[in-house]
Formats: sequence, structure tokens, C-alpha cells
Amino acid sequence: MKLDRILGNLVLAIFGFIALFPLVWTALNAFKKNVDIISKVPKFFFTPTLENVTYVLGRHSVMAGLTNSIIACGTSVLVGVVLGLPLAYAIARYPNKWSADIQFFVLSIRFLPPVAVAIPLMVIWLQIGLYDSLVALIVTYSLITISVTVWLSIPAFQRVPKEVEEAGFVDGYGAYAVFWKVALPVALRSLVGAIAFSFVLIWNEFLMALMLSSTNAKTLPIVASELSQQGMNVPWGILNASVVLLSLPPLLFLGVLSGFLSSAFTRRT
Repeated sequence: MKLDRILGNLVLAIFGFIALFPLVWTALNAFKKNVDIISKVPKFFFTPTLENVTYVLGRHSVMAGLTNSIIACGTSVLVGVVLGLPLAYAIARYPNKWSADIQFFVLSIRFLPPVAVAIPLMVIWLQIGLYDSLVALIVTYSLITISVTVWLSIPAFQRVPKEVEEAGFVDGYGAYAVFWKVALPVALRSLVGAIAFSFVLIWNEFLMALMLSSTNAKTLPIVASELSQQGMNVPWGILNASVVLLSLPPLLFLGVLSGFLSSAFTRRT
């Protein structure tokens, strides 16, 4: 048994190293000079530089893209929570003959290739004069966050014991109070995962943002991709620094959510 445990830990360590090494290497390259990155022998020890980071942060387009991404993603996730969670609870607790069709429709939105959705949406936003605006991105992203939130939240609400909700009704709660004060707190841990997944999904969205923006509403993934279009000499240090910047907000968001979840359960216990 001891040998099996050692082998199991070794396999996990190998897979963990394979998963984490590209991330660590990208972070290291963000602080290297280009000559250290393209050297034939990989350099683990080097003189760090902040030129790549300061170049990325010093560009107005990067800060504008970061602002657009935060506003569009944050607002659309909020819309997905406000509209998606009550819908998921209604489907889970009050099923009817349309419930299966609604779930299939919500899931089918994710079946479509993004280009099949982006082109019609681009035509719609052009016709109503909202192309290349944050409003267009927020509404489009909200379609994704609502569908993902509903899809992942229905099983979470179905796992809430009915006896707990019935106890709420006995205490005099109405249907809305049971949803807010009983079902949501009990299913909170699973719901946080659904919210985090929807945020990461739209934060990394590239094709939709590319098709629906040209100048004013560019998100950070679009701006980061443009940094590679600088001639034959690829600025690898700048690209790695932009990847690090692109990865930080989702990590911070997940950290805040996990901290909130931990504090909530600590107060409850």
C-alpha cells in the first residue's frame, strides 16, 4: 500500500509539473530580455528586467482593452447571475412540460460554433448603430453567461434537500424568501463554481470580441493578439508579459470568490 501511495503521488507530481511548467515558464519569460528568450540553451538564471511589463502597461491600448474587458465581463456575469440563478431555481424546483425543452435550448446555445453566432450579431448591431460598443459586448456576453449559469446551476439547486426548503415554508417564508434565504446559501458552493466558469469563459472570448469591435470596444485578448503583429522580430518578452496580464484578472476573481466562499462558511460554522 505504501508503494502504491508513493507511485500515485509521483504520477500526480509529474502531471502537476507538466500542467504548471508552461505557466511558470511564461511568467519567467515576461521578465527576460529577448536575447535570453531566444537563446538555444534555456536560461533559468538571468538578470530580470521590467521593460516588457512597463511596455505593456504603458500602452494606452492595453489599459483601454483591460478596462473594456473588466466592464463587459463583470457586467455580463452580473446579468447572468441576476437572471440565470432564478431561472435555474425555477426549472429545478418547479418543473413543467417545458423544463426539458428549456434546458436543451440553453445547452444548445453552446453547441453552435461562435462564428455562426458572431456574424448575425454583427449585422444586428451594425443596423441598430451599436456596433463597436460596450453595450453590444455586454448583451452578447450576457447570452453566454445566462446559458452557462442556468446549465450549471440547475443540478446545484436540485441537490438542495427539499426538507430544508419545506422547513422554510413552515417558518413562514414565501417562495422568494426560500430562494434567497434557504436555497441560495445551501447551493452557494456549487454556484460559485458556475459563476467563476462563466467569467473565465467570456474573459478569454476572442472571436466574438474580434467580430463585434474595431476600435472603441476592443477587449484585452484582442489587444494582446495585436502585440504579435510587429514585424519579423517577434517580441517574445512583450507577448509573455501580455499573457501574464491577461491571466491575472481571472486568477484574482477566483481568489476573491474563494475567499468570500471560505469566509461565508466560516461565519456559518
